[in-house]
Amino acid sequence: MVPNDLKYAKSHEWTKIEGDTATIGITQFAQEQLGDLTFVDLPKVGAVLTAGAEMGSVESVKAASELYAPVSGTVAEVNAALENAPEAVNQDPYGAGWMLKVKLSAVPADLLDAAAYADVCAAEAH
Repeated sequence: MVPNDLKYAKSHEWTKIEGDTATIGITQFAQEQLGDLTFVDLPKVGAVLTAGAEMGSVESVKAASELYAPVSGTVAEVNAALENAPEAVNQDPYGAGWMLKVKLSAVPADLLDAAAYADVCAAEAH
C-alpha cells in the first residue's frame, strides 16, 4: 500500500506537503521490514532538519534503524503519543503513526512519487 498523495524518500520515509508544512513518517514497507517497534527517538520542536541527514531513529524487536529527513525545515510538532505507544507506527504508519510536522525550508527534487517508490520496494523485496 503506497498512498498516491505522498512523496517518498528512498530511505523509506514519507512526507505529506501541505502549504509550508510537511508531515513525516515511515512507510508501510519500512515498518514491515523492522517488525514491532519498541522505541522511537525523534528530534525536539525547534530542531533544524536537512534533507537526507539523520533526524532520529527507531528500534524494533529485530533491529535499530536511523531515520532520515525527506525535506529540510524546522520541527514544528512531534507526535508525543509515540513515546508511550510506538506500535502506532506499525498499526497506522500513514495516520496515527506520523512522526513529525516540519515548517519547510526546502523540498528536494528527488523525492519519489508513489509509483517510483513502489518500484524501490519491489527491488528491495527480492
